[in-house]
Amino acid sequence: MAQANPAAALASIYKTPELWQKIVFTAVCLFVYRIGAHVTAPGVDVIALTDYFANQQGGGGLLGLYDLFVGGGLSRATVFALGIMPYISASIFMQIAGAVVPTIDKMNKDEEGRKKVTQWTRYITIALAVVQAWGFALFTESLEGAVHAPGLAFRLQMVLFLTTGAMFVMWLGEQITENGIGNGASLLIFFSIVERFWPGIITTAGLVSTGAIGPFTLILLGVVMLAVVAGVVAMTLAARRIAIQIPQRTMGRGRMREAAKNFIPLKVNAAGVMPIIFAQSVIVVPGAIAQFSGRESLQGMAEMMAPGTWLYYLLSAVLIIFFTYFYTSIIFNPVDLSENLKKQGGFVPGVRPGAKTADYIDHVVTRITLPGSIFLTFIALLPIFIFDGFGVPFSFGGTSLLIVVGVALDTMQQMQQHLLLRKYDGFMKKGRVRFRGRGSGIGGN
Repeated sequence: MAQANPAAALASIYKTPELWQKIVFTAVCLFVYRIGAHVTAPGVDVIALTDYFANQQGGGGLLGLYDLFVGGGLSRATVFALGIMPYISASIFMQIAGAVVPTIDKMNKDEEGRKKVTQWTRYITIALAVVQAWGFALFTESLEGAVHAPGLAFRLQMVLFLTTGAMFVMWLGEQITENGIGNGASLLIFFSIVERFWPGIITTAGLVSTGAIGPFTLILLGVVMLAVVAGVVAMTLAARRIAIQIPQRTMGRGRMREAAKNFIPLKVNAAGVMPIIFAQSVIVVPGAIAQFSGRESLQGMAEMMAPGTWLYYLLSAVLIIFFTYFYTSIIFNPVDLSENLKKQGGFVPGVRPGAKTADYIDHVVTRITLPGSIFLTFIALLPIFIFDGFGVPFSFGGTSLLIVVGVALDTMQQMQQHLLLRKYDGFMKKGRVRFRGRGSGIGGN
């Protein structure tokens, strides 16, 4: 098959008015988002804050991961410092609630119910933004020289600015989803992460020019980067295909003809990047408690669990594997899949429909989730391994790359669907003109 010409693909996009308008609208929204991500909230010494994040080993734990998702807005204390993360957290909470609470699960299957769930998600987003803004104000006050006038007024001011910014970012994400191309929340995170790649490249180039990184180390880093990209792309697309057969009826006498063969793709990494985020959220709690308590005993425990220690590696691996299975069980229901397959008259060859099919699918998902969880563990700890081994701040980590690859593939797929629909629509218009007045078609002559 001939390879697609990039120039021809771009020309096709430009010649498709609906798709081109969606891309332009999305680009404008992302531009507005990045402008707000550089407007600093008043009362904060940005230099003291950025120095703290720069001195954190392994990316700064949860705060460093959060800062990555908001494009550095947290380390610069911008009005968009919380970014889209409160909305993402609220969406995840409602998703988990839908798997646990039958009422919410029933509402998600109805259009009016989904509207109510969306509204509840927005309310939870506001509550989370207020709590996170208050916590960020307390954290900023705990840093020496980071706040010009600490106190209640500063905290309320930060809550007002950051919560308003979070609500505006949530609105931008919804506008992109409705009127643009791709998922708005995912694209905001994607754009924030991609923007952080360039400072990392510049920092690495500076280390090379000063001799801190030798030619061999630079080549090795390049090989690691290519391997990480290839591994993430392969793991994102990897799936176990389960063969199914769906009987089809003939249009004449209603007899059954040979069943159509198809496949159910079960993704190896169905949980995506969520297990890493959950694990980081849990493992950072002891350090946060120790920092705010000021007790030496707790601070000693936090140092034992700091990035780079064997206990940190062990706990991270156990938590990521656990949350991979946990989140996969929430977003994937083998019983519903088997019931839908049974309603269509389909079956897995050699497996009885119903409960046996659900058990078989659950067994397959359990087996393929293990290599996916091990891959997530390695990809999450890779930046720390690089930092410990070479002393290089490796910002091209697998956590961010998982998101970038997943969002890029999803957005490209949506663009391709728009182009295909446009193409088929054109064929249908030509067909109507071609057969007009000829008496052809079903029931013609």
